[in-house]
Amino acid sequence: MAPEKDAFEGVEWRIRVADGSSEVPVTDTGLARKVWVKTKDLFSCLGLKVWMFLKKAWEIGANDPRKVIHCFKVGLALTLVSLFYFMRPLYDGVGGNAMWALMTVVLVFEPNVGATLYKCLNRIFATFVAGFLALGVHWIASRSGDRFEPYVVGASVFLLASMATFSRFIPSVKSLFDYGAMVFILTFSFVVVSGYRVDKLFDFAHQRISTIFIGTSLCILVIILVCPIWCGQELHGLTVRNMDKLADSLNSCVTHYFTYINGEDDKRLQGYKCVLSSKASEDSMANFARWEPSHGRFNFRHPWKQYLKIGASMRSCAYCIEALNSCINKENKAAESIKKHLSTSCLKVSSSSSSAIRELAQSVKKMKSPTVHTCIGEMNRAVEELQNDLKSLSHLLDPSTTVENKEHETPFLKAIGSVPFMEIIPVVTLASVLIEIAVRTEALVGSVEELAKLADFVTNDDKSKKSEMKDKIVPDEEKPEGTMEALQRV
Repeated sequence: MAPEKDAFEGVEWRIRVADGSSEVPVTDTGLARKVWVKTKDLFSCLGLKVWMFLKKAWEIGANDPRKVIHCFKVGLALTLVSLFYFMRPLYDGVGGNAMWALMTVVLVFEPNVGATLYKCLNRIFATFVAGFLALGVHWIASRSGDRFEPYVVGASVFLLASMATFSRFIPSVKSLFDYGAMVFILTFSFVVVSGYRVDKLFDFAHQRISTIFIGTSLCILVIILVCPIWCGQELHGLTVRNMDKLADSLNSCVTHYFTYINGEDDKRLQGYKCVLSSKASEDSMANFARWEPSHGRFNFRHPWKQYLKIGASMRSCAYCIEALNSCINKENKAAESIKKHLSTSCLKVSSSSSSAIRELAQSVKKMKSPTVHTCIGEMNRAVEELQNDLKSLSHLLDPSTTVENKEHETPFLKAIGSVPFMEIIPVVTLASVLIEIAVRTEALVGSVEELAKLADFVTNDDKSKKSEMKDKIVPDEEKPEGTMEALQRV
C-alpha cells in the first residue's frame, strides 16, 4: 500500500496548450483568494446582522406605533427649539444660551403627558427658586467683602444642597418633587459658584431661566397637541386588563385541576403573573397622572390613588392563584374520589368569583357603578356549599366515626376507605384557598365601589333619571300648535 500511495502522490496534472506543448496548471490558493473569501464572509455576516436589526426594529414599531410617534415628537420639539438658534431675532433675544433650551428638551421630554409635565413643571419651579436664591446669596456674599465672599458662597452651597438632598428621602416629597430637588441642587450650585467669577450674574441667570422656560413650554405644547398619550388612560386600561387576566387565571386554574385543559387556556392560566409584576408601573402611572389636566372622562382631581388600592387587592387575589397553581403542580396527586366529591362546589366558587371580577372590570371600563350583588350572592352560596362538602369530608374521615349499619355505607365512604392521608391534603388545600379567594374578591369589590363613589361613576339611578327626562320631552310633531303658529300657517 505504501508504494502505491507514493506513486499516486508523484502524479501531476498537465494541460495541452495551442503550440502542442503541455504545462502544469497553477492552483489559485494564494493569499489574495483567502483574503477575498474572508472579506466576503465578513460582509455577508454584517449584512445578515443589519437585516436582523432592521427586522427587529420594524417589529417593535409595528407592535407599538406610539413609540414611532414619540420619536417624531422628540424630533419636532428639537426642531422648534433650534429655531431660536437659527433665526437671528430670536437668537438676539436669548443669546448664546439658546443651547440650554435644546438640552432641556432632551432631558424632560417623555413618552406620555404626565411624565413630561412632571419634569417640565419641576424643572421650571426648581430653576426659578434656585435662581432667585442664588442671586440673593450672591448679593449677600458681595456685601461681605472679598475675604468672606468665598466662605459665604461655600456655606450656602453646603447648607442648601444638603437640605435639598435630604428632602429627596421624604416619601411625599420624593413622589412629587424628586426631579425638582435634583434640578434645584444643580442650578443653585451652578449659578452661585459662577457668580464668584462672572460680573453680570443677573443677565446670566435671566438667560438661563428664559431658555429653560422656552424649552419646557415647547415640550408641553408638543406632548399635549400632537397625539397625546395620557398616563391616566394608561392606568385605567391597565387596571381593566389586569382584572380580566385575573379572572381568566382563576377560572383556568381550577378547570385545569378538575378537567382537561388545552394549550391556549394554559397560557391564560399564567395571566396572574402580569398582575403580580405590575406594581411598579401602577405606582409610576398614578404619580404622573396627578400632574395631567382634565382629559376625556378624567378630571384633574380624579382619585388616582384609589387605583393603587385596587391593584393591591388584585395582587392579594393573584397570590392565592399562585398558591392554587402550586397545588396543581404538586407531586402528591389527590385521590380521584376526593376530587370528584369537591369538584362541583370548587368549580362553582371559581366560576362565580371570576364572573364577579369580570363584572368589576366592565364597570371600571365603562365607568359605571358596579352591580355585582348577584355574582357575590352566587359566590357566597357556592362557598357555603364548599364548606359543607369539606365538613362532610372531615366527618367521613374522622377515625372515631363508625358506621353502625354497613348496608347504609355510601359508595363515597367505601371509595375513601383506603385513601392515604397525603392524597387528601392537596384538594383540601385547594378548596381552602378558593374560600380565601372569595373573601379577597369581596375586598376587591369594596375597592372598586370606593372608586366609583370618589370618581362619580354613573349609577343606575342616573340612568333612570335620564330615561325619565327623555320620556318627558315631547317631540316637535306632537307639540300642540300655538295661536300665532296657527295664524301664520293660515
